[in-house]
Amino acid sequence: YLARIGWNGPREPTRATLESVLRAHMFAVPFENLDILLGRGIRVDIEDVYAKLVTARRGGYCFEHGTLLLAALQHLGFQPAAHAARVIQLRPRAEAPLTHMFLTVQMGGQTLVLDPGFGGHAPRVPVPLTGDEVRDGNDVHRMVRQGNDWAPEARIDGVPTALWSSSVEPAEPVDFVMANHFVSTFPESPFVTRLMLRALTQTLRVSMMNQDVTVRDASGQQKRVIADRAGLRQLLIEHFGFDLPEVERLRVPSVPQWS
Repeated sequence: YLARIGWNGPREPTRATLESVLRAHMFAVPFENLDILLGRGIRVDIEDVYAKLVTARRGGYCFEHGTLLLAALQHLGFQPAAHAARVIQLRPRAEAPLTHMFLTVQMGGQTLVLDPGFGGHAPRVPVPLTGDEVRDGNDVHRMVRQGNDWAPEARIDGVPTALWSSSVEPAEPVDFVMANHFVSTFPESPFVTRLMLRALTQTLRVSMMNQDVTVRDASGQQKRVIADRAGLRQLLIEHFGFDLPEVERLRVPSVPQWS
């Protein structure tokens, strides 16, 4: 795993180790839902997640990222906990089931939130459960109270935006098995109907929703449209670190010409 994320720092369970492992993980392992659209399904046991994200050098979505990072942090001597959340960025809480996985680590009297698998606007550094802002380059995040829940708030185009909501109660592995099954098979799930990709580097954030690609760097952002699946394959090679010939047969229900 450490070779996969390109990290060779000290292995003591310190705040510096936690921050640098999370950052390296997010730079190395992209967010993607390709296997769902290819009809392969998603498994979230550590053996399958390791085979896909580490051995095959692929990406994944929240349950895969969270499962992998949880196991890695345990091996490094941390005591991470896993939690379920409702994604509320684009919908009201009442319409948002518990379909997101994130982690916390207790350190120095603080609860630190780690969210390696949210996608485009996830923080690349741990965020304390205190309400204090955390800045990382152009990214600004903080955890805010919403009734009895906590929500990470990202500054998106200058506007504070809540991403998800959670009681931050510990979840059980079976909770994620159930949520993963729903998210990856329910006909109206966005992961079943849309193509969603995100890759990070030290200088770039590359996001794709269906055919629309946004590349952000320190100077701003550029947008373009991927016309065909051959272009998608080239994008994976260029920015996501892997080649997947099968995507030239990919079916995306919300892209008529790819369905």
